[in-house]
Order: sequence, then structure tokens, then C-alpha cells
Amino acid sequence: MVVNNVLNQTAAHGVVSKLGCYSVVEYLKDVSVSPSSAQTKFFMSKMGVRKRQVVANLNNQGIILQAGAMQMVVGAVEMNTNIKGAGDFFKKMVGSKVTKESAVKPRYFGTGQVILEPTYKYILLEDLAKWNGAMTIEDGLFLACDDTVQMKVTSRSSFSSAVAGGEGLFNNTLFGQGIAVLESPAPAEELLVFDLTNDTLKIDGNMAIAWSNTLQFTVERSSKTLIGSAASGEGLVNVYRGTGRVLVAPVA
Repeated sequence: MVVNNVLNQTAAHGVVSKLGCYSVVEYLKDVSVSPSSAQTKFFMSKMGVRKRQVVANLNNQGIILQAGAMQMVVGAVEMNTNIKGAGDFFKKMVGSKVTKESAVKPRYFGTGQVILEPTYKYILLEDLAKWNGAMTIEDGLFLACDDTVQMKVTSRSSFSSAVAGGEGLFNNTLFGQGIAVLESPAPAEELLVFDLTNDTLKIDGNMAIAWSNTLQFTVERSSKTLIGSAASGEGLVNVYRGTGRVLVAPVA
């Protein structure tokens, strides 16, 4: 029996968001401080620099975690790996080298709670249904997902778009049905969400942290002419074209 549940509201922490089986606990103030660090921790809290923790309440279901993300497991919850064989292991190893993600991601399933390690990053809970069933994410964003969600490595349509766009040649794409948990460099209220319908979004820099894989990504001149691009001071811009969603961190 769990005596003191992490989801209970206290003076130090409380639940700030929920989606699916996931709850995000935010530590409103860090009371485990020493006299020498109390002032720093106080101002960190005032600026929203707080520890956050994801709790997954499983009811005869499964989730997949980033390797090393688990802190505690409560109840009848078992763990196995997401490796289906030697060929699958080799494929995931290759993918991990190009995306800097861990090859083996443990799967937890059963009935109980899985509590993840605290993080200072911001937690985003994303329903893939709002991304037309698939979203491509920047390296390092993945934290957890339902085991109904699959992950694959996708490459840029062209080498020049990867190099000039600053987004990398390979990224992870999450697809299927379910919830994805991401570690964002910026809070949700600071992010810009663009829902495109046969439209175009141009960004000066690699500020997009997630986008629908239905969008075509290219790198283009900000103007139709080299002189115009040089005169504007913008040069090359990242262009997302088509129908889908783009998540942008403009000041992170």
C-alpha cells in the first residue's frame, strides 16, 4: 500500500498537468536546501526554474521510457526491453548513433505507478492525434510514450537542408496512437504552435523543436535573389510547407 503518494498536493509540490495516464508534478519550491544555497534556490523558484517529475498511472497497460529515466515503480509493474531480435537491435543501434538517442528503451507494463526521475526541463504531453498520427522531434526531447506509439529514424529530404538548416540529417519520428512525453527547453506557454493548412512557415534559425512529418522541410533564401537575401540580412531560412503542425521555441 502506498502511504504517501507523490500525486498528493503538498506545500512543496502539486500536479500541474495531466493527459492519458501521465501526470506532471512540479516542485513549487525546493525546501531541501542548505543555508549556502537557499538564496539561489529561492530566486530559481520565482523564475520558474523548478524540478518536474512525470508519474504514469498504469491500468493494465504499457509505456516506453528513455533509458535511465525511471526512478521508482509501485505495484504489479514489469519491465522488458523494446528489442525484438538481433536485427532489430542492430537497426536501433544504428539509429541511436545518428540521433544521439539510447538504442534500448525499456517498456514498463502492468498495473501501478512508474515515477520518472526529476528534471529541470519543461514537460510537454502531446497527443499524436493532434499531429495527424506522427510527429518528428529534435534530438534529446523524447522522455516517454505509450507502448502503442512507435519510433523510427527519419532522414532529411536533402543533405543541403540538413546542413544549412541546422536541424541535423536524422531525427526521430513518433507515430501511431497515444501520448508522447517530451522534455522541452521552454515551457508550453512560451512555445508557438503553428497549424498549417496548405501553407508555408519560414523560420530564421533552428527554433522548431517538433513538426508533423507530413510537412516538407527545405532551406531556402529569404528572398528570390541573392542580392535581396544579402540586403535583408536574413540569408537562409528554414521552410515548412504543406499541412501539419510546427512547435517553435522562439526565445529558448
